[in-house]
Amino acid sequence: QAQIIESGGGSVQPGASLRLSCAASGRATSVDTMGWFRQAPGKEREFVAAIRRTGGTWYNTDVVLGRFVIARDNVKNMVFLQMTGLKPEDTAAYFCAAGWALQIMDSNGYEYWGQGTQVTVRS
Repeated sequence: QAQIIESGGGSVQPGASLRLSCAASGRATSVDTMGWFRQAPGKEREFVAAIRRTGGTWYNTDVVLGRFVIARDNVKNMVFLQMTGLKPEDTAAYFCAAGWALQIMDSNGYEYWGQGTQVTVRS
């Protein structure tokens, strides 16, 4: 059985920081790539960042603009997304995913998904 659990979302003011955490268990720990996607109301889910087991990282530069950093703890089977300089347009549900992700920015490459954690940025 595979499980992905996200935490760390919340409601913050513009310019604040948040650190999202994601814990994988079961079969979800056997895959190579863990990533973050987000979905705002009325919009399609979009890729944010991903990290391979070996440490290689990818970012959606249109979204991140150097504000987000993804990191991984292979021993604890966890991935983190450190977000700084948050903007109202970052408001979305953030989903953690795990998979082999041959096309790393394609959500279809991720077999396991969490339920999402809400991030709201407003004054």
